Amino acid sequence: MICKLKLGASVAVMLLMVTMVVSCVDQHPKPDPQIIAARFQAADTNHDGKLTLEEAKAGMPRVAAVFSQIDVENKGYVTLEQIQAFAANH
Repeated sequence: MICKLKLGASVAVMLLMVTMVVSCVDQHPKPDPQIIAARFQAADTNHDGKLTLEEAKAGMPRVAAVFSQIDVENKGYVTLEQIQAFAANH
């Protein structure tokens, strides 16, 4: 009887953990690449295909907040492809 209770409790805990993980995933859906592209185009004020930190601050503040994590080569700009790759992995 005690073994059945322990097994039942273990299953309940596992179900709770799975529910919590699914809940967290639902709260942070991956951004749509097309939306990122549209925002990038609007933020890229000089239309050079690169977003500087200043452009990001003005047009893509979430990108600006993690700019150094995206610009791993410290070039001083990020591309649409870099932003989309970062968004897909975070």
